[in-house]
Amino acid sequence: MPETKTICRLRVKGMTCTSCSNSIENNLIKLSGIKKAQISLATEEAVVLYDPKLINYTQIVEAIDDMGFATDLISVGEERDQVVLKIEGAHSISGMHLIKISLDALPGVKSVDIDIEGEKVVIAYDPELTGPRAFIEIVESTGSFPGQYKASLCVPPGQGGPDRRAEINRYRRSFLWSCIFTVPVFLLSMVFPYVPSLKEGLDTKMVKMLTVGELLRWLLATPVQFVFGRQFYVGAFRSLQHGSANMDLLVALGTNAAYFYSVYTVIRAATSVEFKGTDFFETSAMLISFILLGKFLEIMAKGKTSEAIAKLMQLAPPTAILLRVDKDGTVLEQTEISTKLIQRNDIIKVLPGSKVPTDGFVTWGQSHVNESMITGEANPVPKKQGDKVIGGTMNQGGILHVKATHVGSETALSQIVRLVEAAQMAKAPVQKLADGVSRYFVPFVVVFAVATWIGWFAAGKANSYSKSWIPSSMDAFELALQFGVSVLVIACPCALGLATPTAVMVATGEGATQGVLIKGGHALESAHKVHQMIFDKTGTLTIGKPVVVSSKLFKHMVLQKFYETIAAAEVSVF
Repeated sequence: MPETKTICRLRVKGMTCTSCSNSIENNLIKLSGIKKAQISLATEEAVVLYDPKLINYTQIVEAIDDMGFATDLISVGEERDQVVLKIEGAHSISGMHLIKISLDALPGVKSVDIDIEGEKVVIAYDPELTGPRAFIEIVESTGSFPGQYKASLCVPPGQGGPDRRAEINRYRRSFLWSCIFTVPVFLLSMVFPYVPSLKEGLDTKMVKMLTVGELLRWLLATPVQFVFGRQFYVGAFRSLQHGSANMDLLVALGTNAAYFYSVYTVIRAATSVEFKGTDFFETSAMLISFILLGKFLEIMAKGKTSEAIAKLMQLAPPTAILLRVDKDGTVLEQTEISTKLIQRNDIIKVLPGSKVPTDGFVTWGQSHVNESMITGEANPVPKKQGDKVIGGTMNQGGILHVKATHVGSETALSQIVRLVEAAQMAKAPVQKLADGVSRYFVPFVVVFAVATWIGWFAAGKANSYSKSWIPSSMDAFELALQFGVSVLVIACPCALGLATPTAVMVATGEGATQGVLIKGGHALESAHKVHQMIFDKTGTLTIGKPVVVSSKLFKHMVLQKFYETIAAAEVSVF
């Protein structure tokens, strides 16, 4: 018998660098029944190919959750002829099973999968026989009394990317609050000691050699380290749980090394009458603040790209006018419904000046439709009975009655969005290299930091360098420890692991909003080799007839047109 395969798409939250995505891929591949797993750090999306006879999507979700990452279901199986409903009011297993039984009995329903914890229902169906409106009606009519259960379409979070506004606000608040504590620590360490009037107060002894300045820096750096930096501890713990080392682990090691060494100097100063040490509270606090700023900027970039793809989806109108007609085509009733609830073979009324809600063909009426969003042709295209129309295009002239032929993920607009999202998930060649390097980067940095500390300490004991290199407030051990900490705090794989996927995501998203579809990172890497471009849009990009134009002639033509326009404006001959 041929091997059966099913695709499951999930939203994965909590990944911080390529070590996380690589770890999820490697752990999923080890599961029985998993054929292929592709994880995108930039889009936070997972596409898993599996054998449904050996494993199901709920077990895949549980496996990812056990690794310490949160997941949301996007789709199971082919997205065509499938919807996901969010159920409200079904707080028990019996309630969800009752809804499943009701939906299974509906003609045209092929399968019903329930997600009890997420209170979701995944329905595969025959679009010629039924659709999402019928599913919602069945769910809301099920139960001990009408209205016991409520159902709504669960829009896949993969369409347009996740809403990152809450995440952006969270990182903005964390960064700003950390600055409230970090800036004073920086001033107390780097600025105030050089102001004579302030230096005297900061150097005032409180307990033996412990000064006011050291105590203030300790008190201000502690909230930054353990409150605003808590997320790095959580990420580091999760990475160790699933047997990998990520950026959070490196940040936690570096900042903790600086912080706890500083605590050591404070304790030594409070218990000694001779010790003179240098603390690094500003190093740990400023590092955490800078990384929070980097995270904030990264999420901002991802959010802008998500908005760019969401704008593509918004080209389709939010509502449509559904017509109920008899066999003769006479309109009996018209109702305004959500565009997402349009079913195949529905008759939709399109008013002048409104957008066509879905792909279909004209059953009545004549008009002109602007299809420039798809074809690039600026001139409106005449439409009459039998002509095809594309969802998202603008009706300009008269009223049209359109019979829906492609709905939901089948429409041309949805396919464009899926192409853009697939391009964002595809790894560029240089990204594959970066992923391979980053896998060993964190362990290498840790080993190198320890080796640096041991090497400098051994050199100090062997008098291999001048004693003048050691500051008066340190000894050879502390100097070596400072160098080891420096290696930890400045080495971070975020640029290596995040730069390429973020660049690909931003480029494909921005290109899509400009009408340019980019197939992925490989196409972007090859684009720099392009020196000449050929277009076949005669009459729109050229002058009405095929002409080979050199770059110099093209610039001359543009300038000539510009001068003609300016001259016409001057003599008022428009």
